Amino acid sequence: MSTSPTGYAGNWLPSDQDPRFDSKPVGELATYRDYLRNYRLTLELKCADLTPEQLATRSVPPSNLSLLGLVRHMAHVEHTWFQRALQANLDEQRPYTDPGDPDIEFTGAVGTQECVDEAFEEWKRQIARAEDWLHEQSDESMATSLVYNSGGDTTTVRDILVHMVEEYARHCGHADLIRECIDGRIGQ
Repeated sequence: MSTSPTGYAGNWLPSDQDPRFDSKPVGELATYRDYLRNYRLTLELKCADLTPEQLATRSVPPSNLSLLGLVRHMAHVEHTWFQRALQANLDEQRPYTDPGDPDIEFTGAVGTQECVDEAFEEWKRQIARAEDWLHEQSDESMATSLVYNSGGDTTTVRDILVHMVEEYARHCGHADLIRECIDGRIGQ
């Protein structure tokens, strides 16, 4: 197998070292959790072994998109949907929010170890909180309707979880391209 930056036979890691898996989930909730777990791991893998400066490297001008910005953005997204929408924790301080800079997740992603550590800590904290909530759910709760904003809009738990999978899928695609630009490493 190749150990070049282009991966291992087209894969990101040797198959025996890849933490992502297809657990053959049974049921709707288990399927969502499996996809979320694997996409979260994919984003983490795409950020692995890079310096703070590399993590903060912008994709292409004039975009603010960077791997570190994606981690910060996903912490914000996890909080928005799992805490605010699904649990109505509306009084909590939202991570990476600044009324003067709606892109603070990305513009505030700077190449320092402190910024990197804080971003990954916040993202993992939000994931743990989401997983705690998901652990209490069932397949039957997926169709539950709920109000998710002050405008009175309603949706289902299912819709929010599908949206979370969609968010990670889109941003892991961004992460693939950014990582390839940084060091040429590619793979699933």
